[in-house]
Amino acid sequence: MTAVAVQIGRRRPVATAPASHGPLLDTHGRVHRDLRISLTDRCSLRCTYCMPEQGNEWLARTSILTLDEIERVARVAAAAGITTFRLTGGEPLLRPDLVEVVRRLSAIDEGHGPVQVAMTTNGIRLAEQLDALVAAGLARVNISLDTLRRDRFAALTRRDRLDDVRRGIEAARDSGLRPLKLNAVAMRGVNEDELCDLVEFALAHDAELRFIEQMPLDAGHTWDRARMVTREEILHALAERWSLTAVPGRGGAPAERWRLDGGPATVGVIASVTAPFCGDCDRLRLTADGQLRNCLFSTDEYDLLPMLRDSTRTDADLEAVLRNCVWAKLPGHAIDDPGFLQPDRGMNAIGG
Repeated sequence: MTAVAVQIGRRRPVATAPASHGPLLDTHGRVHRDLRISLTDRCSLRCTYCMPEQGNEWLARTSILTLDEIERVARVAAAAGITTFRLTGGEPLLRPDLVEVVRRLSAIDEGHGPVQVAMTTNGIRLAEQLDALVAAGLARVNISLDTLRRDRFAALTRRDRLDDVRRGIEAARDSGLRPLKLNAVAMRGVNEDELCDLVEFALAHDAELRFIEQMPLDAGHTWDRARMVTREEILHALAERWSLTAVPGRGGAPAERWRLDGGPATVGVIASVTAPFCGDCDRLRLTADGQLRNCLFSTDEYDLLPMLRDSTRTDADLEAVLRNCVWAKLPGHAIDDPGFLQPDRGMNAIGG
């Protein structure tokens, strides 16, 4: 049976069909090994660079992938060469069956060896759930923390939950999950004076701080490049406190990394806007409502939901859509192109 992908947004011609077996390869030679799986579009925070405080249009609950559907897509992906699943949202800790999601995904072995399950979270419920998640097979965790100041945290997230986030970070520190990473979006006039303080906090919790350039992924489409603190500005600020030595061998990782004062401590910068790493990208995304995306900034989606809920469609059909999605991937996101179009979905609905 020939699978037909339902695309949302612009359609792009494909000169030749992708291979039906072997690695998940695109037309630019990139092999894909990482699948980001969004479990929900809902979140316990309302960060200004991501979501409006009120008036959010949530995905219909009937469109959210079930546990069985997530596992099925993950098994097909693993058989095609995916080795890492990263659980995202929204906020994945809001998903009631999260522990079982981790348990099932971490048990997948489709002939390429066991997979690794990681998670990106705001940390608010992490202290209460981490032991169960580790027992279920969670291997790594990234926690978002943009400021250490309570007033700024409340203004930025529109929620007074900094203490809960810090408890989650402390639980992760004590859990033994390594590497432990803290993510901070650097924003002009918001937290640019805290960059060194955030690194010091991460070091005190045996974690690596990773700064992220603010990207055009807010639901309100209010992104302003002038408010973004660039990679060079971040490095300049850190160099006033530490000597920075580049860590070689980045591969497909999104973050460039530097040793602080010769190491072993490190800091990372994800410069998607000013120093994009598209040429080595190995990531795909699955939204909470079953849309495959081959780029965070893509305006195209491949709809798996009807196939997953049609008993006549096989795993081979799902794999064909997966390979078509990868094959159609563009060489880069073109944020600096005058014709760049911001995705209709905000970050909470796409998944990080």
